[in-house]
Amino acid sequence: MNTAAALSASTSGGKGLHIALWVVQVVLAVMFGMAGFMKATQPLAALAQQIPWVPDVPAALVRFIGVAEFAAALGLVLPAATRIRPRLTPLAAVGLVLVMTLAAIFHLTRGELAGIVANAVLGAAAAFVAWGRTRKAPIVPRG
Repeated sequence: MNTAAALSASTSGGKGLHIALWVVQVVLAVMFGMAGFMKATQPLAALAQQIPWVPDVPAALVRFIGVAEFAAALGLVLPAATRIRPRLTPLAAVGLVLVMTLAAIFHLTRGELAGIVANAVLGAAAAFVAWGRTRKAPIVPRG
């Protein structure tokens, strides 16, 4: 049995839901992976030119957010794709919901409404993954 068939057979949700979850997982992983890598590695002066809040928070917080986002990006895809501890995938999604909630609160205090909209959309997508991979289309571990 090929991997796609094994993954599909291992879930309780429909094929369409399974595909939608994978698409959202990959899109979120790419977005948070790139953003996290940038925040974790780029010089802060260069990063401040792209992200207006960077000079207003401690450097360690910027780096921590970057590492957390990058780790969550990996967690959205790798455990599910390898079927090694796939329960980590919805946990990564829940972590991103928390990060987006905190980010929305931060942007609200700064009056940055566009940031709140982006946080809400990304947080909702992560919540969809958490719900789907926990309740409707969980991935069964290798056995």
